[in-house]
Amino acid sequence: MRNLELAQIFYQMADLLEMKEISFKPRAFEKVARVLESLEKDVADIYREGGLAALEKIPGVGKNIAKRVEEFIKTGRIKDYQKLKKECPVDLESLMAVEGLGSQKIKVLYKKLKIKNLRDLEKAAKAGKIRKLEGFGQKSEKNILQGIAFVKSSKGRFLLGLILPAVREIVSQLKNLPETGKVEVAGSIRRMKETIGDIDILITSNKPDKVMNFFVRMPASPDGGQDGPEVVKVWAKGPTKSSVRLKDGFDCDLRVIKRESFGAALQYFTGNKDHNILTRRLAIKKGLKLNEYGIFRGRKRIAGKNEKEVYQTIGLPYIEPELRTNSGEIEAALAGQLPKIIDYSDIKGETHCHTNWSDGVETIAQMAKAAKKMGYRYIVITDHAGFLKIAHGLDEKRLLKQMAEIDRVNRLVSGIKILRGCEVDIKDDGSLAIKDEVLAKLDIVLGAIHSSFKMSRADMTTRLLRAIKNPHIDIIAHPTGRRIQRRESYQFDFGKIFKAAKETKTALEINAHFDRLDLKDTDARQAVQAGVKLTIGTDAHSPQHLPIIELGIAQARRGWATKKDILNTRPLKDFLDYFKK
Repeated sequence: MRNLELAQIFYQMADLLEMKEISFKPRAFEKVARVLESLEKDVADIYREGGLAALEKIPGVGKNIAKRVEEFIKTGRIKDYQKLKKECPVDLESLMAVEGLGSQKIKVLYKKLKIKNLRDLEKAAKAGKIRKLEGFGQKSEKNILQGIAFVKSSKGRFLLGLILPAVREIVSQLKNLPETGKVEVAGSIRRMKETIGDIDILITSNKPDKVMNFFVRMPASPDGGQDGPEVVKVWAKGPTKSSVRLKDGFDCDLRVIKRESFGAALQYFTGNKDHNILTRRLAIKKGLKLNEYGIFRGRKRIAGKNEKEVYQTIGLPYIEPELRTNSGEIEAALAGQLPKIIDYSDIKGETHCHTNWSDGVETIAQMAKAAKKMGYRYIVITDHAGFLKIAHGLDEKRLLKQMAEIDRVNRLVSGIKILRGCEVDIKDDGSLAIKDEVLAKLDIVLGAIHSSFKMSRADMTTRLLRAIKNPHIDIIAHPTGRRIQRRESYQFDFGKIFKAAKETKTALEINAHFDRLDLKDTDARQAVQAGVKLTIGTDAHSPQHLPIIELGIAQARRGWATKKDILNTRPLKDFLDYFKK
């Protein structure tokens, strides 16, 4: 969390410096931010072990940036950053949350229309003032209004992948207390929903007062560092329930549950409201009463210690937490048709990752060794290929050189197969940015849309169909192009895409990156129902990103996908055989 927080600060410093038209420095801060995002070791640990000299050994970190990192580790803030924010005449962070607005366009909006914040932006757009500016136009103005609405709808929610580390730190600290017994996360975190409002944690304890006293004074970390959860406000404190606000901005509730009721409480606080209504109705039909304290026949509690007995008592098999959303899981369970969804340990290989050949930070060998440590049998190297200059996309010549390098590294790294691949840009007309004769030499080709997101539904459908029908495309990466809380999906005809994907044996990806999770759960479920095969890839740009495969698996589970639906649950030979069209 500390590395990510620092990375975010440096990204914002780059934007603030861009606003001031300062050359070179923004690129340096961006580079360091990317490195910090990908850094496996906590910067505070690096600093404790070797001081400023150790920080300066981090790629892109010079003396001045190292001092800023040191300042953040010691104080939790950076004076330069605070000064830049104060000097900036606009609320840059909130304005840049609107898709399509970068620091340069925001500067124009301020100079010409004195737009300082989202309210000013919305007012000017509704008044038709933005379309008159050079470089904008009516379409831009419409997109800005849509972007503002999107930003507003996302407020107050946190990305699952960013909140999970803090939640797990809280759970770890609670489990280490001698006064606690069972400790479980409930609510939308346990359902692995892609965005989270607040946190619910349930515990059993023989001395709840001591646990509550610890919880409301919870430190950032046991060693007193800046990382991890830290209580900044206590909303309520009681013997069985306390609520706090943590430094990262989200609220957390802790409930103490009696041992005999723990399963019933966990079931009650995990499922969404509609799922719980249906389970209570089933209990009533059997002459029973179900609530967070247990299942009762009259006044007698007959079940409630664990979730399995709660479901069994009302006539259901155990329902996995990710499915408890009233999306047909109760009906399927009653009919004996609830699928055995993919397990978190089923993935055999990584299908989407980047190296320092494009915009990744590590070598092919380092990515392969990291994948091997995760127990994978294969990894597909899919560096950007085509016109995406910001990602240092490979052209045909460099792609051929990389293939030779992969062959060389394969001879050096044992225990895992490194597959030759790429993430090729899909052009506006659906053709690919790399020639077919070069793509034919690769093991796996991902096709991806990185431009022209605002095409009409019909044109985007045609664009995707042409790419899918190219015999060299094996997987469509992040198929809807969405970025959670940043960019809506582009529009296309799912029915036509699913039909073409099934006919051509083209897989659709569930991209596990925490701000993509694309396909989303409902789209993944439709794809499965249509007979389309899926892959789960992390879009990793460093070894540190590989474990976020968990988020993609959770998305697949929420989409009712089984092990058979996900191609990279297969051994290497079976995985490759599928794509031999």
